[in-house]
Amino acid sequence: MQKIIVTGAAGFVGFHLTRRLCAEGREVLGIDNLNAYYDVSLKDDRLAQLATLPNFRFVKASLEDNDTIAKLVADFKPDAIVNLAAQAGVRYSIENPHAYISSNMVGFLNILEAARHNNVKHLVFASSSSVYGANTKIPFSVNDNVDHPVSLYAATKKSNELMAHSYAHLYGIPCTGLRFFTVYGSWGRPDMAYFKFTKSIYEGKTIQIFNHGDMKRDFTHIDDIVEGVARLIQIPATPNEDWSGDKPDPATSKAPYRIYNIGNNNPEELGELIAIIERETGIEAKKEMLPMQPGDVYATFADVKVLSDVTGFKPNTPLEKGIRDFVAWYRDYYKLGNGPIRN
Repeated sequence: MQKIIVTGAAGFVGFHLTRRLCAEGREVLGIDNLNAYYDVSLKDDRLAQLATLPNFRFVKASLEDNDTIAKLVADFKPDAIVNLAAQAGVRYSIENPHAYISSNMVGFLNILEAARHNNVKHLVFASSSSVYGANTKIPFSVNDNVDHPVSLYAATKKSNELMAHSYAHLYGIPCTGLRFFTVYGSWGRPDMAYFKFTKSIYEGKTIQIFNHGDMKRDFTHIDDIVEGVARLIQIPATPNEDWSGDKPDPATSKAPYRIYNIGNNNPEELGELIAIIERETGIEAKKEMLPMQPGDVYATFADVKVLSDVTGFKPNTPLEKGIRDFVAWYRDYYKLGNGPIRN
């Protein structure tokens, strides 16, 4: 897997993964449409970092542009495609549902078609812990049924898994879906809670805490996500010869198709996240308690046994260390210095 296309290369996970792959000596073509869902200058700054890498090339394009995607894949001839591009955000999917169908469904179909017509050896794609939806049995296992999404975002990610399976079955394309659990870290997404909390605390603004703080998340550091993805790129999905339609395992198939959780396997209370940010910034947060928002779930908790068995790796970055590193990055990036300084 020496030549790899990474879609969403200017995004949070795409940026970190691209740096890792290039450091390993792989040739990477990055694709991103640089949409304005959050501050484009952050994406530009990520790309500026990547532009210094000799084995990286970037093309601005949207996955919905089938002709462009087809030509890029045909010309580059990748061994693998890692599809990280998507319209992100659970709450935004309630406000702007059409963006999710266009990017996450139509765009993903174009990636599948490009993989089909260009002999791609492995298609890896980002799914999400949100697919577990209304499930309450924890930890969430890839062997569990996930037919009850509670947001359109989750429904599009579940749909991606189904679409990938159909292409694995019809055309023999090895397809691997990765369910990420609440990714955080440096160069992260400003729409995520840990980033918004840090920003508001430094600016002296009130933070909004949903479900009155009674929520748990399996916060997973970006380094652990990248480690898992990088290992799995090199392990193309294979058929499960023991798979049975009488008792179908959702995580495998007679086709070359696999699903993995990548999570920290250690859910933390939302209040603990806020307490760590307060300690690292040296500022007590002003808090507004609010009810649960539509599309949210009470808790996420990843069962990562399958990931560990296949790759020998299990995410393990403590939340306190991860947030400490993030706050240090935030202070440096936004030029806040080392003290509890408000903008």
